[in-house]
Amino acid sequence: MPHPFAFLLLPFAWLYARVMRVRNWLYDSGIKKSTAFARPVISVGNLRAGGTGKTPHVAWVVRELLLAGQQPAILSRGYGRHTQGYVGADAAATAGTIGDEPLQHYQDFQGRVPVAVCEDRRVGLTTLLGQQPAPMAVVLDDAYQHRRVRPTLNILLTEQQRPFYQDYVLPAGRLRESRHGADRADVVIVTKCAAELDAAEQTAITARIRRYARPQVPVLFSTYSYGEPVSIGGKEPGIGADIVLLTGIAQPGPLRDYLTQAGYRIVHHAAFADHHPFSAADISAVAAQLRPGQCVLTTQKDATRLLEPGLRSVVAHLPIFYIPIQVQFLADGAAQLRQLLSPLFQPHAVV
Repeated sequence: MPHPFAFLLLPFAWLYARVMRVRNWLYDSGIKKSTAFARPVISVGNLRAGGTGKTPHVAWVVRELLLAGQQPAILSRGYGRHTQGYVGADAAATAGTIGDEPLQHYQDFQGRVPVAVCEDRRVGLTTLLGQQPAPMAVVLDDAYQHRRVRPTLNILLTEQQRPFYQDYVLPAGRLRESRHGADRADVVIVTKCAAELDAAEQTAITARIRRYARPQVPVLFSTYSYGEPVSIGGKEPGIGADIVLLTGIAQPGPLRDYLTQAGYRIVHHAAFADHHPFSAADISAVAAQLRPGQCVLTTQKDATRLLEPGLRSVVAHLPIFYIPIQVQFLADGAAQLRQLLSPLFQPHAVV
């Protein structure tokens, strides 16, 4: 949402928005080159800096492609990693070598789906598609502003509680470019919705999105489904009602809401910044909050960083569990997105 002193920062936001508008015009007019690829490239991204649910939506798309008999790959920037250039995930990968979100994808699909990271998505795509066998499609995680690549399908995410049409460009708000960037989307997904979001409210949200997106672009709505806690520590007592919550994500609010509704009482919330590199001191401070019979709950994304090689011996002595999440679409959203994906895989020449 807008910065508390947004009115003071608006001149800087206007300048930043103008720079981004010129940059987009250079790509739209062909002055700057945007590369298309022979295999389908599906981009999942956002206008807003911070979490809008890209990781679980990428996983949803990849699962659908696998169910359709395709062999996809995932390419990400690998935010927060300590490496540079193109790196492919393997059994030795850590959050430090490829980033927490790519590692989560690699673990989720148990190595069945190639996962790679590269700052330059064009270089990354060229490298991935040059492998044998080449992926049938590549899903880009967080590449909406990476205009050097022209995606076959551009999926734009925006949160119900923090929609892009109520936000401002950095630094006055959290948008990476102006709201009009939504006109590049082939589909807009409103994420982290209340499961009971009614049709009237969906219609109202859709109308506001259509002020910026193209008229024919579908607007879909998704929510999260939470699974049973999964242990990552060495101690597994029964999980009681009182828990310590540990997060290093952009928007922990939906998880807090779910845990409260599920009957948990959060006695302490250790909230760190998104992608925070946990230290042994961080974990010790969290452990100090535990009382007999209590455990630590965290996210799957955070779990990848808690299991870095230097921390495993510390984590092994604690009752720490992560809560898995999956995307569920409201109404016929899943069917609509499948309809957008299926034409990408009609027989076509591959070079």
